[in-house]
Formats: sequence, C-alpha cells, structure tokens
Amino acid sequence: MTCMKRIFSKTRRITVGRLVGVTLTSGRCFHAELVRTESSGLPIVHHSKYVCDLPANHRFPMAKFPRVLHCLLQDQVITERQVWVPEIASKDLLGAVHTEDYLNNFISGRINEQEQRRTGFPWSEGIVRRCRYETGGTVLAAEVALQRGLACSTAGGTHHAFPSYGSGFCLLNDLAVAAKYLMNSSSRKRKVLIVDLDVHQGDGTAFIFKDEPSVFTFSVHCGKNFPVRKQQSDLDISVEDGLEDKEYLSTVAEHLPWLLETFRPDLLLYDAGVDPHWEDELGRLRLTDQGLYQRDHYVMKTVVKRGIPIATVIGGGYSRDINKLALRHSIVHRAATQVK
Repeated sequence: MTCMKRIFSKTRRITVGRLVGVTLTSGRCFHAELVRTESSGLPIVHHSKYVCDLPANHRFPMAKFPRVLHCLLQDQVITERQVWVPEIASKDLLGAVHTEDYLNNFISGRINEQEQRRTGFPWSEGIVRRCRYETGGTVLAAEVALQRGLACSTAGGTHHAFPSYGSGFCLLNDLAVAAKYLMNSSSRKRKVLIVDLDVHQGDGTAFIFKDEPSVFTFSVHCGKNFPVRKQQSDLDISVEDGLEDKEYLSTVAEHLPWLLETFRPDLLLYDAGVDPHWEDELGRLRLTDQGLYQRDHYVMKTVVKRGIPIATVIGGGYSRDINKLALRHSIVHRAATQVK
C-alpha cells in the first residue's frame, strides 16, 4: 500500500433522493445525486461536502475524508467510475431518529455553548451541511448494498448522537437514520444488524434502538474508554486496554456467526472504526494495520457468503498525521475489493 433482533427478550440483554433516471436491477436508489451503473466494481459512496472548516488546531481530523478517496484512487484500488454521490439528508429523513426541536435548533444554529462543548464542534452552517451529506452517504451505501450486496462509504459512523442531542464529535446518528429508513422502506419490515467495532461504544445507537426488535446492536469496545456512561446494546463486548490482534479477532469471530444465524438480518451496517489501532490518539487498544485488515475482511466475507447485504462506514480514527490516518481508514475499502 503506497498511499496507504431480538435473539433474546429486550429485558434480557447481554453484557460481556434524487435519482438521475437510471433503474437498477431490483429497484431504485432514492438518495443519490449520481449513480455509476456502468461499473461492476465495488460501490464507493463519497461527497466532496463531507468536510467543512474548523478552527485551527481542532482535534477532529476533518481532512481525512477526501484523503481516503484520494488514497483509493491514487493506489488504483478503485476508479472514479465506482464513486456514487449521495444527496443531502432531508429533515424528514433525519426526523425518524432525531427530535423536531433538536433538528430545528441544530439546523438554525440555536445551539448553546454547553451543547457545543458536548459535541466537540463549534456550530456553523458548514458543520450542518457536512453532517447531513455524511448521513445521506450512509443511507445511500445501505441502499446500494441491498442492490449490489456490498457498498462502502468514505465517512459515517457517528454513533454517539442521541435523538435530542449530539455528543463526542457526533451530531446526527447516520447509522440509526439509515437503519430506520431501510427498516421501514419495504412492504416487509427489514431486520438490521449493526456491528460496531469502533473502539468506543455506540451509545447513541444502542439507546435509539433499545426497544426496537427489528434492529440488533452489537458493540465491541474498550470498556475504560469514552463514553464513561455506557448504554446497553443488545450485545456488548467490553475489552481491556492493550488488546492485540489475535485476541481481538477471536472475540469478533466468537460472536458474529451465531448472531447472523440466529437474528438473520436483511441488512448489516458495519462501523469499521480504526481507533482500535495501536497508534490511535484516543484508542487504548493495540491492533496493527494487518489486524484491522483481517478484522474487516473477516466481517465482510462472513456476511457476504451468507447472502446478507452489508454497508460499511469508516467510524472513528484520530491522528495528527492525516495521510497515515486516511490510509488506515482505507483498509476497509481495500479489504472489500477482495470480498467482491
């Protein structure tokens, strides 16, 4: 690399768009500005507006999003013909997860200083726009996955956002919005499995779906990391600081197959956070590049071989070295090309 639900009762949880006139084979994608039906390669969902301006020296690595796509194109992992462009997420789409008051305040800028500190972002029209495009990207990736079996966004994974507030660099919960939309957009209510392998627990997602039997939330996370107050996923696996590749992969492999066989999802949303990496500034685990690749390849291959559509998002990853971080985030896309 040069550029480098319910299986159990809800009371018994486990702790350990707009289309450009092209019709696809089994339906339409309603959240695309541009579709690339002429390419049979892995669909990559990306928008140039996944980014916005932040104050100088801000901790969030905003510049990583375009660099992920740049890495994939420069290394000839994909071509431009494989890139699908999402629409901005509408207020109605977001309203299936987030409260009307929160959306009105977030979109119009009525966010006080305390609320901004909780999210880690100063409010701006740019941050609203990027979050809405990012959410649209996750919805589109899920739609395309239903058509093609596998699709990957170059952003997403904002799993700390709750219905009425944002938290931890997450302002809109893209995973929850996509799950809600795809769950309810067919004559038969789809079952969605959310596999969250970001180093931080997906607390917002767990809270949103705590009483929804059609969505199963599975989180493997560092127990002593953010958030301090955990929510209850349908299956939480809390691991200790310093966990390395072999033990981490064994943990995932111990649980994923039986979840697929027992819950039998119609769609899987995969948060492939790279913050379990040993160099991550906020991680506390010890995975290597190879460990991340093996993790991502295992998850996608295990799901695809069962005929279950899967959409991936990049999740968390924190480093001052944007090029190195973008390369790390591109691992899931590289692994996906070997699964297709």
